[in-house]
Amino acid sequence: MKTVLIKPFLAAAVLACLPSAVPLAAAAEPIHYAVQQRWDLGPATRWDYLALDPQRKRLFVTRGDRVQVLDAGTGKPVGNIPGTAGVHGVAFAPDLKLGFTSNGRANSVTVFDLDTMQVKRELPVKGANPDAILYDPATRKLYTFNGKSQDVSVFDAASGKPLATIAVGGKPEFAVADGKRVYVNIEDRNEIVAIDAGTDRVLAHWPLAGCEEPSGLALDTAHARLFSVCANRTMTVTDSASGKVVARVAIGDHPDAAYYDAGSANVFSSNGAGTLSVVRQLDADHYAAAVEVPTLKGARTMAFDPANRKVFLPTAVDKTFTMVVVGP
Repeated sequence: MKTVLIKPFLAAAVLACLPSAVPLAAAAEPIHYAVQQRWDLGPATRWDYLALDPQRKRLFVTRGDRVQVLDAGTGKPVGNIPGTAGVHGVAFAPDLKLGFTSNGRANSVTVFDLDTMQVKRELPVKGANPDAILYDPATRKLYTFNGKSQDVSVFDAASGKPLATIAVGGKPEFAVADGKRVYVNIEDRNEIVAIDAGTDRVLAHWPLAGCEEPSGLALDTAHARLFSVCANRTMTVTDSASGKVVARVAIGDHPDAAYYDAGSANVFSSNGAGTLSVVRQLDADHYAAAVEVPTLKGARTMAFDPANRKVFLPTAVDKTFTMVVVGP
């Protein structure tokens, strides 16, 4: 994931679907989101992904050599996961009461107890620089997406046993799963790779026409739609069954993470230039123009709380690590 900061950009958002689509933006209900809180969390350090444990209301924030755990309601620190050199991401297995971190410099996964936050063990990763990390509850498999070795490491999440290594032919970024397949954006090839979750084999490489350097990826399982956010200020919508691109929407500058909220039918893109793009889904193939919510420069990654629809966005302000909380 990139840490490039550029001038703020407010998208001249338009409804951007395939040529056959009809303009339905006027039918979308108004969307009103705004910054509600700012939490100062001490001296600024490196950071990457963050993740919310909705059951325990804890927010896990990667901080370079550790994971800082916050109360998601107040922002107060409640714990740390230490010894995570070069940590990128955090994944949860609620059914196993386990959490996992991908440690990019250590080429390892730290396994911890979700209740106590105590470290249980560390798993070596054969690939280089594990970045995104994903738990699939349908198969109880854990996946790390390894940026330097351009492959995916697969583990049995309960035992930690390595199961497979999957070459993906490029630099993997964010990933999602629907119980049958795992999907991952390939940043340097402008494509999505679909992986069979049962056999751990690549099923397809789907080109993302009109998308440059896809990073964030979100999934609407009910309508079988994937949302890739792209460096050329575009959100690309793909049919997860066929790989066909069905829509494109203009979003803010320097997007990195994405989230789909099924409850409100909104798709979110957090943008490093200082906006949160909120895109209303009208139906599976039609989307309203993005509403650009001002946040702070550098707030490029995010976590979402579906219970109250709050969005958490970390950044650095005057050398202070700061969490921006946006809500409806």
